Amino acid sequence: MFNALVMDKDEDSGLASASVKQLSESDLPHGEVTIAVEYSTVNYKDGLCMSPKGGGLVRSYPHVPGVDYSGTVEASSDERYKPGDKVVLTGWRVGEAHWGGYSQKANALADWLVPLPEGLDTRQAMAVGTAGFTAMLAVMALEDQGMEPGQGPVLVTGAAGGVGSVATAILANLGYEVAAVTGRPEAGDYLKSLGATTIVPREDLNETVKRPLESETWAGCIDAVGGEMLARVLGQMKYGASVAAVGLAGGAGLPASVIPFLLRGVNLLGIDSVMQPYANRVRAWQRVATDLPMDKLEAMVHPATLRDLPQLGADILKGQVKGRVVVDVNA
Repeated sequence: MFNALVMDKDEDSGLASASVKQLSESDLPHGEVTIAVEYSTVNYKDGLCMSPKGGGLVRSYPHVPGVDYSGTVEASSDERYKPGDKVVLTGWRVGEAHWGGYSQKANALADWLVPLPEGLDTRQAMAVGTAGFTAMLAVMALEDQGMEPGQGPVLVTGAAGGVGSVATAILANLGYEVAAVTGRPEAGDYLKSLGATTIVPREDLNETVKRPLESETWAGCIDAVGGEMLARVLGQMKYGASVAAVGLAGGAGLPASVIPFLLRGVNLLGIDSVMQPYANRVRAWQRVATDLPMDKLEAMVHPATLRDLPQLGADILKGQVKGRVVVDVNA
């Protein structure tokens, strides 16, 4: 028997609630690899999955959320993994359509797993999690488009969140000048400790303007907000610069003009972490291990247990979670 956070749906109200329960291995869905989970984390999607209506993501109940986890292989029918191997899982709709990592044991398909990169332990891997993995994908995409240190400041919106925190630390470590956008003035010292050189108040970019182009300011941007802020930022990019879009905290709409694309050659790059091919996953995790300072990563971490998760899920949906939550599923 082992512990897991289980979502059960009340048939009368149609609403789901979470509680820690004991399960057996026979309760787990089919998988090629059985993992003794050590750590998980909390992402925005986890908050949605733990909400009373499942955020439109959970297909069936009972359900175990947790879109990320790391741990040790216990058994495997796939020759790529053997007992004792350390592995990381992010994406593939695990925690949404498939049972996830808020459990002391999990079954997974071998294709979903990535070997833990040298230089990271399982706890650090979940301090990174989907948020940090996405941040690294965004940095890689911007660099693939020619962004280099010395070209000017790189803007990070939603900088105090999980993606933004890791992106700020990685960019600063690589030698970029980072301008961090936040709506929380009290987060300024935290962001500067991660390497941000400038703090940009959210209200400076929240207001839409009628001009499709403003002064060329940013050499690159990692945007977790979307909506009106992204539309505004597009008009402030330097010629040929790129924006990596990773989130929609400010809305899914994009009330933008095509003028920045046509007159300045701005690139808008979509970043998806869920269905990334294996080779790029390995590349990103190896870059995380070398380019993310571990002391900066540790400064972002807030520890949690399975019993803390329902409240944390509600908090992250309200934008009240700063940095990275690491869930010790065995605590």
